Amino acid sequence: MGQYLPIVAMIVLAALFAALSFVASSLLQPRRPNPVKVSPYECGIVDQADPPERFPVRFFLIAMIFIVFDIEIIFFYPFTQVAGQLGAFGLVAIGIFAVAVFESFLYLIRNGALEWGPVVRARRTRLRSEPGRTSSTTIRRVGSEGRADSREVAA
Repeated sequence: MGQYLPIVAMIVLAALFAALSFVASSLLQPRRPNPVKVSPYECGIVDQADPPERFPVRFFLIAMIFIVFDIEIIFFYPFTQVAGQLGAFGLVAIGIFAVAVFESFLYLIRNGALEWGPVVRARRTRLRSEPGRTSSTTIRRVGSEGRADSREVAA
């Protein structure tokens, strides 16, 4: 039990320091709030409009793509350190890994995951070119059964 005494002492000291910091902060801080001090600070830019309710999924997709390729780089580094010891087996293994990741990169480019411009529409097919088909006749809005149409409410 004596071997854990330094760890327990450090935990007690850390908790004591945190508690004393909060107490000192509450005692020493000036209490003069005003609208400028309590407003959120965003790089000096005052918000002119409310933020959108939905955040585009494209940003999360780009972040995930970055993480995948970042992990690929992390796997390449150890290979460079032991490439001479692995020989042909290591070269083939890292080649298969690189081809698989590069193929996924080509798939992402082909599907437009890295496009930041306006949404590119797919080529028209015969199914879409029928004059009687519109978005209101072919798309069923889930969860809107029994509710008033949003266009009628807005009008």
